[in-house]
Amino acid sequence: MSAEPVENLELRAVEQRNRLHQTTSELKGKITETREQLDPARNVREHFGGVAAAAGALALLVGYGVAGMFTRR
Repeated sequence: MSAEPVENLELRAVEQRNRLHQTTSELKGKITETREQLDPARNVREHFGGVAAAAGALALLVGYGVAGMFTRR
């Protein structure tokens, strides 16, 4: 065997390793980005008005239901 095939294989291995590192870095970035987007505290802060309105409406409905259990018609 000559030295050329070994050198070619080493070059291919280096290229593949670099591609794997690049792909891994991209995946880590996407995971971090997704975690930030799905963070409940951050989402509540960004959509506080809607969350507050929904919580108020839910509280009103529950209160109306509980009061209905104790009153006669």
